[in-house]
Amino acid sequence: MSQIPKSHPRYQSLMTRETISKAMKQGIVHETGLIAHGRGEAFDYLLGETTIPQADAAEKVAAAALLCAKNPVISINGNVAALVSDECISLSESIPAALEINLFHRTSTRVRKIATFFHNKDIKTLYGIHPDARIPGLDSDRALCEQKGIFTADVVLVPLEDGDRCQALVGMGKTVIAIDLNPLSRTAQSATITIVDNVIRAIPQIERWVHKLKKTKQSEQERLIRSWENSKNLENIMCFLSKRLNSLC
Repeated sequence: MSQIPKSHPRYQSLMTRETISKAMKQGIVHETGLIAHGRGEAFDYLLGETTIPQADAAEKVAAAALLCAKNPVISINGNVAALVSDECISLSESIPAALEINLFHRTSTRVRKIATFFHNKDIKTLYGIHPDARIPGLDSDRALCEQKGIFTADVVLVPLEDGDRCQALVGMGKTVIAIDLNPLSRTAQSATITIVDNVIRAIPQIERWVHKLKKTKQSEQERLIRSWENSKNLENIMCFLSKRLNSLC
């Protein structure tokens, strides 16, 4: 990683790839996580590798939803652990919210490695290590969760999510905040609040809004949530992408 010069025009992107690759070798990221990251990076190119206004609006509403929640939970998978572990910890403490490990390619070894990774960062409460509940309607290991965590959560932040579980969580009546660079994915289309942004930018931006909104009345936070139209925001993002592509022709 140290061989990549900071003057390289793709320095940040290359460093992120190296981080994902290293985490895979450590057993934190599954090999398919590399494919998922590359797919997301392609969409980030289309966005201009920046947080567009529509994403910022979603991040603001996400912060409001997390602040108003009774039992908010941030879901952690391998890619999230590798890319934004410190940022997720900081966000969880700012809200406050719980953290829970949830993996599609779940093995006891991977869970243990991710748990150790977070515990080494002085995290005291981390759910998902010993699941005692299942999300209805899912046959995969992503259904596994904890009663005190995701199962009874009213708001769940699901960065880099699987579409099936997103739909199942919404079906349970939960407010689901998704971070997905692909606005056409099942996750993006199913979530309550979809943030079309790179997770590396999105998590810190949600926290910035958390700190700002903490200075407002809860009634103002609730007003933001009530006024949110996810389908309309996704429509605006598609228009943004269409106009940007046309401008390059």
